[in-house]
Amino acid sequence: MLKDFSVQALFMGLLTAFVGSASSFAVVLHGLEAVGATDAQAASGLMALSISMGVCAIVLSAVTRLPISIAWSTPGAALLASTGAIDGGFNAAVGAFLICAALIIVAGLFKPLGRAVAAIPAPLANAMLSGVLIGLCFAPVKAIGFNPVLGLPIIGAWIVVGAFKRLWAVPAALAAFVLVLTFGVDIPDGALRSLEQSLVPTAEIVRPVFNLAGLVSIALPLFIVTMASQNIPGIAVLKVNHYDPKPGPLFAVTGFFSLLSAPFGGHAVNLAAITAAMCAGQDAHADPKRRYWASLIAGVGYIILGLLAGVVTAFVALAPPILIEAVAGLALVGAFSSSAMSAFQAPESREAAAITFLVTASGISFGGISGAFWGLIAGGLMLALSRLVKMSKDRAQPR
Repeated sequence: MLKDFSVQALFMGLLTAFVGSASSFAVVLHGLEAVGATDAQAASGLMALSISMGVCAIVLSAVTRLPISIAWSTPGAALLASTGAIDGGFNAAVGAFLICAALIIVAGLFKPLGRAVAAIPAPLANAMLSGVLIGLCFAPVKAIGFNPVLGLPIIGAWIVVGAFKRLWAVPAALAAFVLVLTFGVDIPDGALRSLEQSLVPTAEIVRPVFNLAGLVSIALPLFIVTMASQNIPGIAVLKVNHYDPKPGPLFAVTGFFSLLSAPFGGHAVNLAAITAAMCAGQDAHADPKRRYWASLIAGVGYIILGLLAGVVTAFVALAPPILIEAVAGLALVGAFSSSAMSAFQAPESREAAAITFLVTASGISFGGISGAFWGLIAGGLMLALSRLVKMSKDRAQPR
């Protein structure tokens, strides 16, 4: 393996770890806190996810000699943010994380379940995802309304840097957030001392609670979003770059590492899509057989960044919540636009996709079950009805 190492892969691996963490850790923190996690539990969840991602990337890349990038489920974290607290609190959310992990493992090992997930109409899956994301995507605008002096620099940095290099847009917004927090927000006495104490990573074990609300509001939508928006596109990115791994075992391994991180507050680990293109592309190395080192290095980077999760969470907690939500929203603009475009592309399913999107985006819940689930059900019923009507009309036409 050492003969395949290259400085080019080292640089790309470090860049992948930075972009993968900096571009979406705010989404993860906000999502975990939205379903009831304390600051300590959110920091523990972030740490568990980062370390699981790192170890999983190292194991898969070393065994397969393929540039397999791993990430946390950013759309899944956005789903948590839109779902909010459920019956049973964060303990029930952790129980749902465990169920989701088990479903991912089963989907990898049991082909019929994997095929059933793949059979969910893509317009409805994308409509549900865009409905989940839109709430957070409003946050940058709300941040300006909250305080233009604090909100505008964050959004301005994202716009200006993104105009030149889209990959660096969210890290630039994050850097602006740090500057705004440092120079524009009154930091209470003793806060810096708490940051020093947070340098020592701590793991919070959460006792899981299993109930219907967790299963239907979090576990099932999280499983669908993670598979449809992360795992399946992750395989597609590898195939585009002329790699052809067997999807099932990869899904099962990511589910296993999700299972390990869940008791510590981590929601889901999966194949990466965006960062997968970084490690699997030519920028990682001219020789495709040597690119797996980029994923290995990224894995090491994720582990190191995970150990710093406590101080990151403590620092972010000093800011008004709307500012970190703004950074999270900016990180999801690209995902929202692509999912919305895919949802409404096909005319025959546009109305069903619209219903899925509207019900999900409403954030309404019935019987303690979140709008994401009901949106998918409503859209599915509408799509089935429209197809039934079309079949009836086709039969009624004279031959």
